[in-house]
Amino acid sequence: MIFKAVRDGAPYPDHHTTLKAWAEIPPRPIRLADLITTKRELALDKLLAEDSTFYGDLFPHVVEYQGALYLEDGLHRALRAALQQRNQIHARVLVVD
Repeated sequence: MIFKAVRDGAPYPDHHTTLKAWAEIPPRPIRLADLITTKRELALDKLLAEDSTFYGDLFPHVVEYQGALYLEDGLHRALRAALQQRNQIHARVLVVD
């Protein structure tokens, strides 16, 4: 299994974090096996696109809530890393109480 779990939706409250605020969080390495996804489906064309991060953050967004790590944005990047046989990614982690 690539991820710890796959969910459809986030269990944490809306944190209203802007893209600018996300960009201020320094990325850190996260094991793929520790992540819980918040999306069940993915678009294959986005996974295979070479410019998939052109308009967005280069690093996935992870929310730490009640001790668990939820992959909020960056499922395609995380899965691409797994396909390249990497077991971790660098992500921005927001801690939500």
